[in-house]
Formats: sequence, C-alpha cells, structure tokens
Amino acid sequence: MPTGRPVLIVDDDLSMRTSMSRLLREHGFNATTFESAHALLNCAELNRAVCIILDVNLRGQSGIELRHRLLKRGVTTPVVYVTGNDSRANRSAALESGCAAYLTKPFAAKSFLESVERASAAPASRP
Repeated sequence: MPTGRPVLIVDDDLSMRTSMSRLLREHGFNATTFESAHALLNCAELNRAVCIILDVNLRGQSGIELRHRLLKRGVTTPVVYVTGNDSRANRSAALESGCAAYLTKPFAAKSFLESVERASAAPASRP
C-alpha cells in the first residue's frame, strides 16, 4: 500500500490527470485519479485525502458544484481548482466555495506543487 499523502484528482482530460498524478507522485504524494464527479463521489477514501484537485469544467458538470456536494456530505478536505476556462464568474464561485487555490491551465509545476502543499498542510475546515 502506498505511503504518500493521499491526493484525489478529478479532471476529464486524461493527459492532465496523468501529468498531475506523475508530478505529485514524484513529490511524495499518493495520487488517485478520477475522470468524473460521479467516480469521485463513489470513492470510499474521500475523507482520508489531504487535498482534492478539481477541474472547474467536467464534461457537462461543474467542479464547483461538486465541491458543494462534497461539503453537504461532510467532506471538508481542502480543494485546489484547476481550469482551462478562466472567468471572473468561475474565479469568484471557486473562491466563495472555500478553495485553497485556483490555478489556470497551463500552470507551472512549481505553482501547482506549492498549492497542493499549502492545501495539504491546512486543517480541513468545518462547514
């Protein structure tokens, strides 16, 4: 069983999931990837993760809405949003949802890792 800090990644782009997962694993995290909100919601390890990476736009679904669904279930794990479709509305909604970071694609590996490190070091908030 992997011993790294568990991070969950939800992105509908396989290449992004793979890239983020590899980068995190190289830096001591145990990354698990999901291609949809539905797949994440069926994960038994939600409360064990130190951070959840959410794409803002998930093929007809909203990563921000997914965050709200998680909070309703009592999952308060820190969230880092990533998006290729930055907008003032997305940024505002992401920040209002209580995210630890909001990154626009393409992002620098250093910025991504720093955001995940900060998020994973923060205690989970309580709704």
